[in-house]
Amino acid sequence: MHQVLQYIRDEPTILAIPFYLVTMAVENFLLWRRGRAYGVADTAASLSGGVGSLVVRFFWNIFFVFLLEFFYEHGLKLVGHGWYAWVLLLFLDDFAFYWMHRFSHEVRFLWGTHVVHHSSERYHLATALRQSWTAPLVETPFWLPIAFIGFPAYMILMQMSVSLIYQYWIHTETIRTLGPLEYFMNTPSHHRVHHGSNAEYLDTNYGGIFIFWDRLFGTFVPETAPVRYGLTKNLATHNWFTIQFHEFVTMFRDARVAKNFREKLRQLFASPASLSQAQSLQK
Repeated sequence: MHQVLQYIRDEPTILAIPFYLVTMAVENFLLWRRGRAYGVADTAASLSGGVGSLVVRFFWNIFFVFLLEFFYEHGLKLVGHGWYAWVLLLFLDDFAFYWMHRFSHEVRFLWGTHVVHHSSERYHLATALRQSWTAPLVETPFWLPIAFIGFPAYMILMQMSVSLIYQYWIHTETIRTLGPLEYFMNTPSHHRVHHGSNAEYLDTNYGGIFIFWDRLFGTFVPETAPVRYGLTKNLATHNWFTIQFHEFVTMFRDARVAKNFREKLRQLFASPASLSQAQSLQK
């Protein structure tokens, strides 16, 4: 528990804030020279998501740590604490992230949290900070099996922070391609595709640090056509609370007016893509 408290005190994503500010300033300067500087309202909305997410995660981690420690103490204890454990955790954490991320696109209730991150029509480093305030509450179950097989809470929390920091720099258009790294690492090119609202780019490239999960499970799409960022139906607002909660409001309204219990469940847990397709057929 001492190591967990030390992690919370020295949380890597908080320590990285100066790095975020400096790199965003550099990128904004480069974009400004091209006449494409950050938009004030869009950037403020993204930063509000980042700050709110840090606050929620700080308090939620108290409960999250309790769950991780419970699963660890009652688990299999298959893994030690040597360097090899950190290497294994790197891949297990990214595997958990892949499935959490994929389900966040394929289950509407989870999409209600993740849609926040996709709501900007701009794509730069500030977009990486547009995080959901409710995401920590629904992502927790995906990491409990890792604790169960023998990874203590402080290791899991640390690796989750490493993954989050890694994914910061891939939110940019200033880096085009990275040669051979494109085959197995998640890169700006791959993640631009993930943020695309183009039909051919929807629900693809879910990896966090690595892209080979997408290649393995058939969700990889390379960047070919220019990317159109944002949602298939954009919000046309920079209101922080609308951005954070609009999908939940719509989702529960749709469930309330649904004709029967089965349809109510479908409105909550079916994939957004299938619901959108059904709406199009009804018109």
